[in-house]
Amino acid sequence: MYRTISQEDPFKICFVCLGNICRSPTGEGAFQHLVNERGLQAFFIVDSAGTSAYHIGEPANSKSQWVANQNGVTLHSRAARFKASDLEYYDLILAMDHENLANLKALDPAGKHHDKIRLMRDYDPDPGDGAVPDPYYGGMNGFQDVFTMVMRSCEALLSELEEKLDH
Repeated sequence: MYRTISQEDPFKICFVCLGNICRSPTGEGAFQHLVNERGLQAFFIVDSAGTSAYHIGEPANSKSQWVANQNGVTLHSRAARFKASDLEYYDLILAMDHENLANLKALDPAGKHHDKIRLMRDYDPDPGDGAVPDPYYGGMNGFQDVFTMVMRSCEALLSELEEKLDH
């Protein structure tokens, strides 16, 4: 499914949830952190967005930021809305749950880009029901659980993508 990834043609990945303030910024931050740790910044463009416009321009949720910081990860993103035109730009679009997966696929009624729209937990060695749950009502444990499953998924994804790097 993945093409060869080069510095001249970096792999563009977008993490997507509903409001782009909890789960998808965590995905963006975790993946970027791993890319930076491995010195692969030139090979990847990492972003996040939401399928709704509820929080445009807002930083990541303070609890998401706190948990990420406790794990050595910084969340820099500002909430943005995913647009149909983004389907063409990104190489991989990772929805955090089944509802957002459906919302993304609805932006592409002809199905031209469905092969690059996946669930985040498709890469999780312990995928559960395939969804990254909304941590908002789960207290701090919910935010830590989300961080753990997203980081685990990002580690597996990056390891898979590293095999496609053209050094």
